Amino acid sequence: MTTAAQIGIALAIVLAGGYLVLRRGGDVSSSDARRLVESGARLIDVRTREEFADGHLPGAVNIPVQELDRRMSELEPRDKPVVLYCRSGNRSGHAARALRSAGWAHVHDLGAMSQW
Repeated sequence: MTTAAQIGIALAIVLAGGYLVLRRGGDVSSSDARRLVESGARLIDVRTREEFADGHLPGAVNIPVQELDRRMSELEPRDKPVVLYCRSGNRSGHAARALRSAGWAHVHDLGAMSQW
C-alpha cells in the first residue's frame, strides 16, 4: 500500500470518528424519542442536579449518572422503555450501557439535550 493510500485511509478514519463525536446524537432520533415519551417511556436526565435545576426537558426525571447504580430500582420495571439524555451525549451513552448491562430491555439514548 502506498503512503498516499495510508494517509487517505487514516484521514477517513479520523473524519468518521470526528463526525460520530460531534453529531451529539444517541441511538434514537428526536422524533422517535418524543413518540416514545408520549407513549409512556420514562424520560431520564442523567446530568447533575445543578444542571437539571438550571433547565430540563418537560417531564424529565433527574437521575445523575453518578447515582445510577444505586437508583436503578426507580426505573423499574425493566421492560418499560427509558429515554436518556445529558448535555453532550457522553453521560447518557454511559448510562444506556449500564442499564442494558443490568437487564433493561428498552433503553434509548437521545444523546444531547439539544437533540430534543
